[in-house]
Amino acid sequence: MRVQIFSDIHGDIASLRRAVAVEADIYIAAGDLVTWPAPLDPCAPVLAPLGESLWVMPGNNETADQVREFCERHGFRDFHDTVFDIDGTHIVGMGYSNPTPFDTPGEYTERELGERLAKFANLSPQVLVSHAPPLNTELDEAAPGLHFGSRAVLDYIEEHQPSYCFCGHIHEGAGREVRLGSTVAANVGKRGYLLEL
Repeated sequence: MRVQIFSDIHGDIASLRRAVAVEADIYIAAGDLVTWPAPLDPCAPVLAPLGESLWVMPGNNETADQVREFCERHGFRDFHDTVFDIDGTHIVGMGYSNPTPFDTPGEYTERELGERLAKFANLSPQVLVSHAPPLNTELDEAAPGLHFGSRAVLDYIEEHQPSYCFCGHIHEGAGREVRLGSTVAANVGKRGYLLEL
């Protein structure tokens, strides 16, 4: 089973076309298809052929309601704060980010992120797809020594060790991959990451 995961398109339709041109069974848009307050519908013509094989989560630039309505209109699947299974592997989706300086609509406090993630703790094996990257890693480093990821996501990974964590949000971290204990973690960015399960 091939899963193509991408994030932070921000209205770049050419990059969106490239991300979904990768041959896969399932596609996950891990947040920020657009930049707030732009509507999501201009992305729909590119995504339409994917239908129910596309799972969409809100980043910090979308609201959960906006993503849910977009999925309902176009036949996609809402992947915020939920889980689906692939051959016994639990694919967990957590949209939104920890607080940012930009007052975007898709932000949770660290406490809320932690509480929402906690309900997935007993699912194993698990792949976590979180818009927010784990704090103080190469994945969330926007400049040397400047880290903007989530403490709650890091704590969850360290305690529960999902097989994988895929994230986005911090554009400078795109394409980077690290190991956190037994967890392989990657910032997928616009180019995406093809996971084979």
